[in-house]
This record gives sequence, C-alpha cells and structure tokens, in this order.
Amino acid sequence: MPDAFPEQPGPQGLDALCLSFSTLGHVGRMPKGPGTAGSLVAVLLAPVLFLPLSPGGRLLAAAALFVAGGLAAGRAEKALGRKDPGCVVIDEVLGQWLTFLPFSDLPLWQMLVGFGLFRLFDIAKPWPVRRSETWLRGGFGIMIDDVVAGAYACAALAAVRLWA
Repeated sequence: MPDAFPEQPGPQGLDALCLSFSTLGHVGRMPKGPGTAGSLVAVLLAPVLFLPLSPGGRLLAAAALFVAGGLAAGRAEKALGRKDPGCVVIDEVLGQWLTFLPFSDLPLWQMLVGFGLFRLFDIAKPWPVRRSETWLRGGFGIMIDDVVAGAYACAALAAVRLWA
C-alpha cells in the first residue's frame, strides 16, 4: 500500500552539493554548537590545508573560500527557506582561517588561543561585526561577519604572540 504522505525529497543536485559544502557535511547539523564545531574543524584542517601555503597562497585560499562559501551559503539559504541558517558553518572556517592568516608557524597553544578568540568575537559580535551582517546580501552577508570577527581575532592573536 503506498504511503499516504510520501516523504518530501531533500535538496537535489547543485542544491545538495552547496548544502553539504556550506554545512561541512554533518558538522553543521550538530545539535549543540554547530558554529563551534565548524571552527574546530577549521582548526584541525588548518595545519594541513591552510598554514603550509605561502602568505599569498593563504590570502588566495581565503578569497576563494569567501566566494565559494558565499555562493554555497546563499544557495543553502534558498534550499532551506531560512535566512542565515545555523547549520551553515563554512563562514566559521573562513573566519577561523583568517585568524591564522599572517602566521605560518603556530604552536598548538596559539592555535587554541586563536580558536577561543575567534569564537569570542564571533559570538559577542562587537562593533562592527554585528553591523557587517547587513553590508552584503545572501550568502556573502553570512560570510562577512566572520571575516570581521576573524580580523579582530587575528589582531588579538598577534598581540598574544608579541606578549608571549
């Protein structure tokens, strides 16, 4: 007997790919703290995918991630029917990597400090982090506040490195 209420299919094709990329697969679907989980994944991947690059390579990778993440996050918003859905965590990857942008050699303790600083600025959203959410539309609006939070965290990490 056919089901009277067949299950609605999830996003297909490019929508599914963009949703998977922007949520880092299942990472963004963590029941508690998906943004923190996304940042943690970024920290774990940074020594392999980001920090070994030259300074110009890191800048280019960050720019490419901003564009790809913005496009994917915008498509994910439409597929999910929600503005800035919490499951989209590709913005946390960008913000976390921007925290590490000028540094090629970070000991573990400094990576952990950078993680904490980025989460602090991303959650507290000091001026102009919160305001930056309105600077751009769609997926790029999702990305930009993490760019600003990452810049704050980068400056704070640089100060910690000088102090240490």
